[in-house]
Amino acid sequence: MMRLFARVMLAMCLAVAAGFNAQAQTRPKVTTSGPDFPKAALFVGNSFFYYNNGMPGHLSFMERAADPENKLAYRNTMATIGGSGLDWHDMDNLLRPNGIGAYSFDEQNNVVFNKPGRQFEAVVMMDCSQCPIHPQLKDAFATFAKKDSEIVRAHGMRPVLFMSWAYADKPEMTEALAEAYTTAGNANDALVIPAGLAFARVRKLQPELNLYAPDKRHPSPAGTYLATCVTFAALTGRSPVGNTYTMGLDALTVELLQKAAWGTVQEYYGR
Repeated sequence: MMRLFARVMLAMCLAVAAGFNAQAQTRPKVTTSGPDFPKAALFVGNSFFYYNNGMPGHLSFMERAADPENKLAYRNTMATIGGSGLDWHDMDNLLRPNGIGAYSFDEQNNVVFNKPGRQFEAVVMMDCSQCPIHPQLKDAFATFAKKDSEIVRAHGMRPVLFMSWAYADKPEMTEALAEAYTTAGNANDALVIPAGLAFARVRKLQPELNLYAPDKRHPSPAGTYLATCVTFAALTGRSPVGNTYTMGLDALTVELLQKAAWGTVQEYYGR
């Protein structure tokens, strides 16, 4: 009986070790968006951003809940095309002065004309869900991550890369995507938001919690909320744990996702 117990414990330890090894990757060079944390950001990407009424909008609600005294300063906008890679977007045009972001709406739905000129402090970019690791598309990812980062900086803004998640039925994508995004972030001196690693973390912690839409690609509401928490932690430097914005999810799910997001960010940035 003791030998059987020892074998079971050894198997469990090996399984845990294997799980950690699956996350091994190049370490990120940029580990904070501070000290001047951005409050206005443009999200350039695809349907992974715009599902569930848009992750950037949920991020604004979470930021304002965390910093109510400065809530009017927080503003996030998305420019998305379904199925798009970075090469589908005209970054120069998106960032033209007095274009996207020239006006927004307050809580009473009154139009607010924002200060002319630079409308955003950071631009968060995501390639198509498999482009960074696809044999025929990964070179385009590297090329446009560099090109777009240079354009973003030329407009006086900071480039940020959003690490997307593995498909529900292809968990092996996690490590490859993490490596591709971290390498691109390091090459372009850009912060990387480790959303994909957070998805993997939650799937290990609570496999029964569904982070995906029925297509096993796009996020469920819980998946969007998790991505929001990770982005909040990465861009603001604050923990999402205890944030009162819940996107309508139940308290236990919110607590799990907030803690998983914060743990992922802390681990990825080596804090």
